[in-house]
Amino acid sequence: MMKYGFNPLILSISLVFTFSGPLQGQDSSSDQLARTVVLDPVVIRASRYDFNIAGFIRRIENDTSFYKAFKTLRILGYTARNQILVYNKKGKVTASLQSITREIEENGCRHMVVLKQKTTGNFYTRNGNYRYFTAQMYGSLFLPRDTVCGEDNLVNGGINDDHVNDFRVEKHVRQLKILIFNPGKRVPGIPVVGRRVAIFDKEIIPRYNFSISKKDYRGTPCWLFTAIAKPEYKDKAVILNLKTYYDTTHFHILYRSYTLAFKSWLFDFHVHMEVSLTQFRGYQVPDEIRYQGNWGIPIGKREKVDFTLKMDDFKTGVDSVSDSQRTSYIPAIYPLKQQNPQAGHMQNIMEAGSSDE
Repeated sequence: MMKYGFNPLILSISLVFTFSGPLQGQDSSSDQLARTVVLDPVVIRASRYDFNIAGFIRRIENDTSFYKAFKTLRILGYTARNQILVYNKKGKVTASLQSITREIEENGCRHMVVLKQKTTGNFYTRNGNYRYFTAQMYGSLFLPRDTVCGEDNLVNGGINDDHVNDFRVEKHVRQLKILIFNPGKRVPGIPVVGRRVAIFDKEIIPRYNFSISKKDYRGTPCWLFTAIAKPEYKDKAVILNLKTYYDTTHFHILYRSYTLAFKSWLFDFHVHMEVSLTQFRGYQVPDEIRYQGNWGIPIGKREKVDFTLKMDDFKTGVDSVSDSQRTSYIPAIYPLKQQNPQAGHMQNIMEAGSSDE
């Protein structure tokens, strides 16, 4: 599909997980940001006692919990409800995938079982491959076709390669993961965009309005950190809006949303993403991801794709699979909702709650 090393869609898909750390910021940049961040009255009062603003920023920069939450999916069993919608220029759905899958983990290996699936349009090629790059990347991350063994959820500061067979996809996934888990680091191989996503770099900080406030998310007291591109820098910014809720007790990320955009003669994209997380037996795991992406390049077709991923029924070890699920045929365990194919936004096929705060 691509003749050159960078695919702009990588940036779109990768930001499912973006800002998960570590950001590798320097103390000087943390102190600089701390001097400019806007605080609400509750935070101001807290800062007079034991709430250190610069320390809070450094903690954000060095956070790896988001990365670990996604890696934890590799050692748990869970049910996933997947929806991918492909739109044409007029906003009409031309291809789609709706499925319910079960990720099974036992004896140090994991594999996926499709419980129910429905596709429309030309979602797959004749040989069964994904026709759209968004779907291809989604599949490599969440719909493994092979059994994968020997994984863990340890985070040691490095980024390991995914188990992806196709070399081109593997290279893209590598770039993706640098963006995912080191958003403060400039990404090699991504022209222009790679340096603009480093919003914690000293030269980029003045382009944003940062704020910290105290808000509840799903009834849990949180510190809300936001970064919004200043109007005069929107044309040069990639990250237009970032919002993250950290619970005040353990500093766990409970919710993150972001909007990104970029336009040049080479490519353009506009992406909105939301991720919510939950707790399961001491593990922090994502339970819902929503993505809306529109991107294009001169030598290829514009790709406008939305997806929703809802995960629940988490299990550990042998508990992740029942005797019936070891058979070759697995009956569907959740009915699919009917969707309006003309909708211009994602319509969840699952019994999913809202991610709104």
